[in-house]
Amino acid sequence: MPSIKVNGKVCEFEKGEKIIDVALRSGVEIPHYCYHPGLSVPAQCRICLAEIWAPNPRNDNKLEPLMGGKLLPTCATECTDGMEVYADSPKSVANQKAVMEYLLISHPLDCPVCDKAGECTLQDYSYRYGRGTSRFEEVKVKQAKKDLGPTIYVYADRCIMCTRCVRFAKEIPGTSELMIEGRGNICQIDIFPGEPLDNPLAGNVVDLCPVGALVDKDFLFAQRVWFLKRTPSIDGITASGDNIWIEHNQGRIYRLKPRRNLAINRWWISDEVRYGWKFVHSENRLTTPMRRQHGVLVESGWQKAIDQMIAGVSAAGSDMGKRVGLLVSPMLSCEDAYLLVQMARELDPQAVIAMGPVPVDGQDQIFPPGTPPEDPKSFRICAEKAPNARGVKRVLDSFGGRVGFEEFVGQVASGQVGAAIVTGNYPSTWTTENVVRALDKAYLVVIDCLQSDLADKADIVLPAATFAEKAGTFENHAGVLQAFEQAIPVVGQSKPEAQIALDVLAVLEGQGLVRPHAGYDDMIVDEGPGQVPAATASVAVPRARLYNAADTRTHMAEANAALGVFASEVKLPAQDEHVETDMPLVEL
Repeated sequence: MPSIKVNGKVCEFEKGEKIIDVALRSGVEIPHYCYHPGLSVPAQCRICLAEIWAPNPRNDNKLEPLMGGKLLPTCATECTDGMEVYADSPKSVANQKAVMEYLLISHPLDCPVCDKAGECTLQDYSYRYGRGTSRFEEVKVKQAKKDLGPTIYVYADRCIMCTRCVRFAKEIPGTSELMIEGRGNICQIDIFPGEPLDNPLAGNVVDLCPVGALVDKDFLFAQRVWFLKRTPSIDGITASGDNIWIEHNQGRIYRLKPRRNLAINRWWISDEVRYGWKFVHSENRLTTPMRRQHGVLVESGWQKAIDQMIAGVSAAGSDMGKRVGLLVSPMLSCEDAYLLVQMARELDPQAVIAMGPVPVDGQDQIFPPGTPPEDPKSFRICAEKAPNARGVKRVLDSFGGRVGFEEFVGQVASGQVGAAIVTGNYPSTWTTENVVRALDKAYLVVIDCLQSDLADKADIVLPAATFAEKAGTFENHAGVLQAFEQAIPVVGQSKPEAQIALDVLAVLEGQGLVRPHAGYDDMIVDEGPGQVPAATASVAVPRARLYNAADTRTHMAEANAALGVFASEVKLPAQDEHVETDMPLVEL
């Protein structure tokens, strides 16, 4: 395979690859600002320039400097076999220092109040490639903060004119709201008059910005980034299967960012996904079990609520040959669905099983516009607003006897189903008055995360965890099974649906729920402050065996041949690389 040397390291490449791609893939850092692998290459920031030597076929393939020894942009220069690149030569280093000095001429010294502080490439490169002192003695150019659209501000005097945002708006959503206004040292990024930056992918420009020029209104001054922990997860509100980072601290989510997956979402996520997590911290969250007593729902402990649930479901299900019904939401994970069906079939071997409604909003959107959906460079916003409809169907069909949602509601309304166990976990209201009226005719157990008219009618209400508060597996619109991890502790006494199912199964077997000893296999219900990633405090909620997503997938594959894919085809999130600070630590 052809290869080049970058700063002395041998790096293999494929025909057509640029030097910077090969170097970064091989772990050799070449500083860059304007370059991004998902966008066009303008080669204008000039900090990636390097000395390049290549074999000259007209001189017996002897190594000679390209372009007479001029520095060349590694982002725009293709690799050739035998090429040698020096991004650490004296000439290259002098250019890096000059570029950094130029970029910092009018840059404000507002790092302490800048949202980008702690993850700013300008900060990092200033330390690694800058001079350390400024020779500029003139008056800095001052530019105002501007509102670009519903979600984004621009602090123009922080901008280094890398134009990533302008190229993104033109090349990916195809809306071209952004432009470069002015010339020389008064250039700035702005919107065209009357055209706010509000396309469905607008929030990605904040991720692309290598400095603190573009900021997210939703995250502005909310948290210092070095306090945030981040957990790999999957989009929990649409069928896209987008890979995301959930960034959180002290048990609260502060933002969602895209996690690169070239086969699914590339480098992007939609604004719908980016801001769709707010229901996790809604004031309407269900936080404690409730049971109906003397016609009124009252708060209850888990043991008492499950005991009353089992008694009520068993009595209603055995009344004149009526069945127990289970409605599994497409918002749940495959593991949730599997254990819930096991629970229902333990309560009634002939239990009626159905999947809840799958919300659909319009048509799929493909970006860039006009790109074929099968193009690997395309990005899809799914009209289907459920993350796991295919996974839930797969699991329910493996047990057999699945009926449609309308048929399930009809059987409850007609009295064939005497006890209905209904799950929700939708980010908003999902039931209609007719559905609530029909389900209210059965002994009703609601397992949900938000208060609703259906929960108000229930005999038992069990608080459930959202996708950010549990681990599991989702199957996206393309049939790809992807695992995700628990990011934050559960709210109050809520539990993952899978844990609720395990608790009910344990009680049915004659076991009581126990409160584990602190520190022993207990559920995390609080997260400590500060920058220590593992800073957690545990308060044990009474439960049965602790739910473990990986163990559940193994059991699913072993117990049911139709679910063997959960042992072989589930894609696990890549481990996040731990980044060591390049700042020297001095003991005081």
